Amino acid sequence: MSVPVATPDRPVNGVAFTVVIVLFLVVAVVGFLAARWRAGEKSGLHSLDEWGLGGRGFGTWVTWFLLGGDLYTAYTFVAVPAAMWATGAVSGFFAVPYTIVLYPIVFVLMSRLWSVSHRHGFVTPADFVGGRYGSRVLTVAVAVTGIVATMPYIALQLVGIKAVLTVLGLGSAENALLTDLPLIVAFVVLAAYTYTSGLRAPALIAVVKDLLIYLAVIVAVIYLPIKFGGWDSIFGAAQQKLTAVSPATGKPAGVFIPGASSYSAYWTLALGSALALFMYPHSITGVLATKSRNTIRKNAAVLPLYSLMLGFLALLGYVAISAGTKPIDLNGTVNPQLVVPQLFLDHFPAWFAGIALAAIAIGALVPAAIMSIAAANLFTRNIYRDLIRPTADPRQEAKVSKIASLVVKFGALVFVIGMDQSAAINMQLLGGIWILQTFPAIVAGLYTRWFHRWALFAGWAAGILYGTIAAYNVVNPATKAHFGGSVAAIPGTDIQVYIAIVAFVINILVAVILTLVFRAMKMADGRDITRESDYGADEHDPKVAEIERAYPLSESGDALG
Repeated sequence: MSVPVATPDRPVNGVAFTVVIVLFLVVAVVGFLAARWRAGEKSGLHSLDEWGLGGRGFGTWVTWFLLGGDLYTAYTFVAVPAAMWATGAVSGFFAVPYTIVLYPIVFVLMSRLWSVSHRHGFVTPADFVGGRYGSRVLTVAVAVTGIVATMPYIALQLVGIKAVLTVLGLGSAENALLTDLPLIVAFVVLAAYTYTSGLRAPALIAVVKDLLIYLAVIVAVIYLPIKFGGWDSIFGAAQQKLTAVSPATGKPAGVFIPGASSYSAYWTLALGSALALFMYPHSITGVLATKSRNTIRKNAAVLPLYSLMLGFLALLGYVAISAGTKPIDLNGTVNPQLVVPQLFLDHFPAWFAGIALAAIAIGALVPAAIMSIAAANLFTRNIYRDLIRPTADPRQEAKVSKIASLVVKFGALVFVIGMDQSAAINMQLLGGIWILQTFPAIVAGLYTRWFHRWALFAGWAAGILYGTIAAYNVVNPATKAHFGGSVAAIPGTDIQVYIAIVAFVINILVAVILTLVFRAMKMADGRDITRESDYGADEHDPKVAEIERAYPLSESGDALG
């Protein structure tokens, strides 16, 4: 079968493009108006609590849309079905069980993090680590890991927008300006309303985005199977494609149903991704923006509705196989990231395809805004204030964070425009490995102060080093490029697992062994400013500053339990 080659003058779908533009303008207006929504009358948006955390006042429904928009990104909607289309269930469908495993973790852990952050005014996970362990080095390590892991994640949201623009016909292999200009305009608008409105903007826009996504997915999973002969026919076509032997590798093109050899890769990908997701600073930002710990628990109970939607969305990758969708990029090569946008454009009326494509594009704006805010908060609190200007007041912090958020977005834009798309994907794979290495310091600290601060730092460094080297050594069998995937054999065995899990185990072992050594040596540890009661505090419980005023002789740390 010959593969069609795109031409530079691919026609623009006028109706779909118009719908996308109209909906984009609507969310832009909502983003700018969000500056007036629930803004504090006295402080405005001149503190990180107000600008970076939305006033810490989001209720159950706003949080549901915010976290849904934050966790289920444009790249999720593009990449998961693309992976199903290209390589099958191991690299694609694992996302569904991992999001199901995720929410019990959120229910148990994040309410404790919310409580201690409420008491002490922590804005970032690195704030908590600093308060718990009294280690500036460990704090900076967590902050830098969060920033570096988030940057390629923001870039991948641009990949999602770029996929929509390519399918719409806005681009040319011969005219870079024509290809990148719409992307630049979209991110300038994003930068403007994020700077103006802070976290309130993506919180409101997430409502529009999620409603559009649900509409598009529900219609697609009902209509398309009817059109293509039912799910039996769709699964049959997918099995035929994925079990066919690839000439480039001499192996099957993908995995239709994971066999015994794929079990370890499948479950470790699911578990490792679940453990890592709420270590990302943008996820924690969404949690800390809620008004109470009970709000988090309610959301942990209802957010699995997104997992149901994600399962349907993943199956659209198999639908695209049955439909014979040809995701051809501007340069004439096959680009799996175009599968879902192309599927909608090929098999729906242009106006409805426009709604679906707008949902994907808007789905990039919400997480990109939250991610840039979270990265900016980490820089402001844990690098600028902790290392450069300890006397910075709340207004100065907010100003620095706003500027930092612009720099982060600009960096992500340059990354996508100036580098190959595969580089962004590879960096995001590394980001997942790296961010999981902050889990011991953050999560162990929610329950115990047993680990020594320097042992945690050494464990973090060991996990980062192993994970990076192991990921580098994975070579793509088709392109021969390094960082070719996130699965590799456990050292000394043939068992294929998610690299982040092995790095995590090394991290824990190093931290435990060195803690025992340092405790035996009676090496001095850092000061813990938290109390046992902080981890159960709720909405109406006083903050530490208020407690100190009422009980000026009280002490922090283990002395109080």
